[in-house]
Amino acid sequence: MSRPAPIEGIMNIAPYVGGDSKAEGLREVMKLSSNEAATGTSPKAVAAYKVEADTLHRYPDGGANLLRDALAEMHGLNAKGLICGNGSDEIISMITHAYAGPGDDVVYTDHGFLMYPLSAMACGARPLKAPESDFTASVDALLDTVTPNTKIVFLANPNNPTGTYVPPEALRRLRTELPSHILLVVDAAYAEFISRNDYTPGVELVEANDNVIMTRTFSKIYGLAALRLGWAYCPEEIANVFHRVRAPFNVNAAAQAAGVAALQDIGHTDMARSHNDIWLAWLSDEFSRLGLEIIPSVANFISVRFGADGPRSASEVHTFLKAKGILPREIAAYGMGDFLRFTIGLEHENRAVIAAMEEFMETMRG
Repeated sequence: MSRPAPIEGIMNIAPYVGGDSKAEGLREVMKLSSNEAATGTSPKAVAAYKVEADTLHRYPDGGANLLRDALAEMHGLNAKGLICGNGSDEIISMITHAYAGPGDDVVYTDHGFLMYPLSAMACGARPLKAPESDFTASVDALLDTVTPNTKIVFLANPNNPTGTYVPPEALRRLRTELPSHILLVVDAAYAEFISRNDYTPGVELVEANDNVIMTRTFSKIYGLAALRLGWAYCPEEIANVFHRVRAPFNVNAAAQAAGVAALQDIGHTDMARSHNDIWLAWLSDEFSRLGLEIIPSVANFISVRFGADGPRSASEVHTFLKAKGILPREIAAYGMGDFLRFTIGLEHENRAVIAAMEEFMETMRG
């Protein structure tokens, strides 16, 4: 019997698998696998979310206008160039759908976010990896990977899962040397964690060009991962394209209200950033003290190298930690099977990670 068949290539896509959230036999775990906000959600955002419970029978604002206005005011942006999505994942997916298809190529970096190749394959395009240099995006390698059929270049800056970034001059050179018909998407999901002069999320690139998009998210520092809320800044022409391919009410009302409130609670955001500054540095120092190689990170996570095989491999460490209710992320899907990625947690979680690692290392020595 014949059956409905998906379009060619769909069944070649490996479904995205999120980080562990449970450990067999344990009621409580320390979830450090998904780069969620250690300090939680702003109480003001929670309160705004609850208010929406009284009007669940109403459709949300399809244009997310209050949220776009709040984003425009906070960042000094043109509201007409702002788009909102059901997580930045939806924006990535819809933009890829709108600008690439069968016969086209989509370029991203070797250890780049998995949504880039998944989105490319879902619309029939071919994902192409550009080599990285010391786990950092290389502008030269990205340019060398571009083909005559390339339609989009994705660059996560900083990148997940490496935590590395490229400075503003490198971003400008990438845009300048790319052919003008290629769309450059700068994914700045972790931008709010960074306070340094040699980093930019890409706003000025968007405003100086007609072929750059900067994507952002509320899932990280704002602690709204459960609500799936993302946004992007782009030229008005690209925003108009997005509005033609997104769902009519793609961002729910509770997410919009919570997003506005989260933006306005600057004190909570500052506290989250300060917490990350302290414990990212502490964890980096502690892993190094144990003789473990780390990738220096500017985000709210750190990737640590253990090995691909043997009793001290990343897989063995993951099993050991999971038995103690500590859940880092295995990142073999990113081509980094010898690493584990640790979200920066609360103080007791971070200290528990290092205590467990000390125990593991002592067991190996024994």
